Amino acid sequence: MSWINNIKDYIPYNEQESKDKELILGAISSFDNLLTRENSVMHITSSGYIVNKSRDKVLMIYHKIYNSWAWTGGHADGDDDLLYVAIKEAKEETGIKNVTPVVNDIFSLDVITVNGHIKRGSYVSSHLHLNVTYLLEADENEELIVNEEETEGVRWLPIDKLSDFCTEEYIIENIYDKLNEKINALN
Repeated sequence: MSWINNIKDYIPYNEQESKDKELILGAISSFDNLLTRENSVMHITSSGYIVNKSRDKVLMIYHKIYNSWAWTGGHADGDDDLLYVAIKEAKEETGIKNVTPVVNDIFSLDVITVNGHIKRGSYVSSHLHLNVTYLLEADENEELIVNEEETEGVRWLPIDKLSDFCTEEYIIENIYDKLNEKINALN
């Protein structure tokens, strides 16, 4: 249950995170299956916002479902070590072998709407991702490998030009811009 304590202890950065934390904690008190996709309305996901050492680039994948460049991440699928999930997903989706947390603590909390879509030949209804984000770091010279099952590309993008590559306006304005502000505050 330490994942729950980590969320409870997280200090929101802004009003959006305060509201999203409140929703996530409400969901935790209402459901006992948030770590699995068994809960088709909402479930826990974990993302990695992967920066290079100079923190001027972000490693992103071109996501087939969203038709946009996006951060890495995925479903907890029963695993309560959400930092581990973020690192595992980062490796699976980009091919990098060495990725480390900049800090071990949660870097962001976000509730993300997911539109209905087809995945592996089956329809997945619209639902919510109760997302926990970790700030990760990797070497931009490490070899990248496209995971063709879920993505059409992987590359380092300039951190200050994400809106030129990403098509999900809500994610850019409410998540990526916020993450970049928080990174600048670390320096």
